[in-house]
Amino acid sequence: MLQVRHLSKTFGTHSVLKDIDFTVCAGDVISVIGASGSGKSTLLRCINLLESPTGGQILFHGSDILEHGNNVPNYRSKVGMVFQSFNLFHNMSVLRNCEIGQEKVLKRKKDLARENALKYLRKVGMAPYINAYPHQLSGGQKQRVAIARALAMEPEVLLFDEPTSALDPEMVGEVLEVMRTLARDGMTMIVVTHEMAFARDVSNHVIFMADGVICEQRDPQRLFQAPKNKRTQEFLLRFLAH
Repeated sequence: MLQVRHLSKTFGTHSVLKDIDFTVCAGDVISVIGASGSGKSTLLRCINLLESPTGGQILFHGSDILEHGNNVPNYRSKVGMVFQSFNLFHNMSVLRNCEIGQEKVLKRKKDLARENALKYLRKVGMAPYINAYPHQLSGGQKQRVAIARALAMEPEVLLFDEPTSALDPEMVGEVLEVMRTLARDGMTMIVVTHEMAFARDVSNHVIFMADGVICEQRDPQRLFQAPKNKRTQEFLLRFLAH
């Protein structure tokens, strides 16, 4: 479905991503782990075209999205993104937040957009709050609305950029449970996360990054139990120490 080939990204003289290579198949849940500053979020932003890669290819169903001048809003509707800071529209209700992208990008009629928004708000447990505004919600509720908004666009792939890092500890569980449900339902996801239990238990593939490169990528059981790369071993030792 999605192939990242020899992807690089530089900011001035600073090389943030170097020769990134991996493949995403339908139904994959890929967790990207690593210390802060390793390039994980920049990788997601490049895949979503929020940043322009310096080199390499991003192939979506075999078509190079960097080469063929794709319609960016249309591409983003198929490769959606959930941000750590929610990025909800503060002047819109929960329901309107989930309708507007469908109407503007997918050109859906208002009644169909509403029906679809309600479907996904129910899925994440936020249907009782459709008339609330973001400032009236907890962090966990905001993130569940953000997930419903992304799902309402009916993407083929969902990117999650540290979706629990801005949440109070007691709210992390409710967001992770929604993500576990999506994984069970077969949603294709790439998740940048510091939640190691999620990476280990829910993913079918884990990528460990350090200093802008992929040091190791394997199935979670082998990566967590018997990492081959020294950097992976050191990172996981620190994680287990906590």
